[in-house]
Amino acid sequence: MVRAMTIEDYDEVRALWMSIKGFGIRSVDDSREGVEAFLKRNPGSSVVAVMDGRIVGAILCGHDGRRGCLYHVCVAEDHRMRGIGKEMVVFCMNALKKERINKVSLIAFTKNDIGNAFWKQIGWTRREDLNYYDFTLNEDNITAFNKE
Repeated sequence: MVRAMTIEDYDEVRALWMSIKGFGIRSVDDSREGVEAFLKRNPGSSVVAVMDGRIVGAILCGHDGRRGCLYHVCVAEDHRMRGIGKEMVVFCMNALKKERINKVSLIAFTKNDIGNAFWKQIGWTRREDLNYYDFTLNEDNITAFNKE
């Protein structure tokens, strides 16, 4: 079952993030306060997948009024290949359509073979015609990668 994510899901979602090898967590953006602010700005568009009372998947989804973006798309390793990821993506895409958003993007690390195969398999297009740039405004917002 998939449903909209709430801040009450935070502890379980964070535990899921921490269980996935190579997953990147930002110290400020992915804190309880950061996720709460994101959910308030984008009500009803982020999603969790729940099986047997346990959160086994999650996506942070939002938009800027023009383009939607998916962040932290994940499914617990023991629940992959069951259609959960695709069901969550469809939930997010429908939420964005309700907001009249016509294009959705995401960033996948180049070394994320499982994630990149997933996006290709469900029909997303890898862009070759642009470069991605970012600039850090808050030096305390450091990304740590789960090595377990």
